[in-house]
Amino acid sequence: MIYRYFKMEDAQEESLFFFGARQTGKTTLLKQLFPNIRYYDLLKSDEFARLSRRPALLREELQDCPEGELIIIDEIQKLPILLDEVHWLMVNCGLRFILTGSSARKLRRSGVNLLGGRALRNNFYPLVSAELEDFDVEHAVNNGMLPRHYLIKDASRRLEGYIGNYLQTEIVEEAVVRHLPTFNRFLESAALTSGEILNYTNVATDCGVSSVTVKAYFEILTDTLFGYIIPAYTKKIKRKLIQAPKFYLFDVGVANHLLHRSHLKQGSPEYGHALEHLVIQEIVAYLGYHGRTEELSYWRTGSGVEIDVVLGKAEVGIEIKSTTEVKDSQLKGLRSFGEDYPQARLIIVSHDMYRRRCGAIEVIPIKEFLSDLWKNKIYIPKQ
Repeated sequence: MIYRYFKMEDAQEESLFFFGARQTGKTTLLKQLFPNIRYYDLLKSDEFARLSRRPALLREELQDCPEGELIIIDEIQKLPILLDEVHWLMVNCGLRFILTGSSARKLRRSGVNLLGGRALRNNFYPLVSAELEDFDVEHAVNNGMLPRHYLIKDASRRLEGYIGNYLQTEIVEEAVVRHLPTFNRFLESAALTSGEILNYTNVATDCGVSSVTVKAYFEILTDTLFGYIIPAYTKKIKRKLIQAPKFYLFDVGVANHLLHRSHLKQGSPEYGHALEHLVIQEIVAYLGYHGRTEELSYWRTGSGVEIDVVLGKAEVGIEIKSTTEVKDSQLKGLRSFGEDYPQARLIIVSHDMYRRRCGAIEVIPIKEFLSDLWKNKIYIPKQ
């Protein structure tokens, strides 16, 4: 059994919105942590049908529960009207809820009751290295970190089904786009931009739609937790800095499938892109579990000098390389960053065999880096 890093400690006293992309393991975690809790699963057609016909049933079934009792409603975005009943039960009966979903989009855009700040938001992520006893970097680079994909030898068939399921359940059922084939083409273009600076005009040209439509499509990806935006670090010291953000799909395995990448081996450019994606995916989850994703950015100058990750207010700068021996020529970005932000800790993550130091720059093997990250030895988010 895999024990997840996220323990949901807030649920001991608070109500929660608990969001995560499909198949990240939300339901499995909840059943591990709360095996005897009353559970409403809106993916079940009969459960959905009876509550959609008469939402007041929820209030009638729960109003006599003891004060402070915890209730779970899974996939709350499928029936947002239930939030009015949830709100009433929280206020009048003192009940607590965990409300899960794979998308906050429908809740936010339909003008429904969002409980007036009475429920904290928590995000859930794919597996992370700290949750796996014998974490295999090469396997993760190829399969990604969704539990059903990481835990088998070859995830290509499951990845294909995952993309189809996403398009059907998040896009078609929610009726968020009018023309699915166009959105499907956009999804492949979005994968090509994963890890790159966002240029809506270029993507629009590839897809044959307007840049306004493309921007709305990227919002759909972030709203459905299928991707995230990483801003540029823009606090100027000496140089002109790029202002545009980067986009990443939420899981490297999903990106691999959309890009038709498979059997990635060290030494290829595709492997290098996937390794960078994996490390950033781990950093996103680490900061997310501390509620501080806004402390992540990247840095690029107008002349093209760049580093992959900036943490906090330039407290840590990180470059990710797939090489087995970092060369002096690969340190240019970190050295430039260090000149502008001399207080920063400078790290290059690689496949080097041993940890070493090149002047002010630390070279850290990838598995050591990830271990240190989850032990709070790389960066401690601000509280």
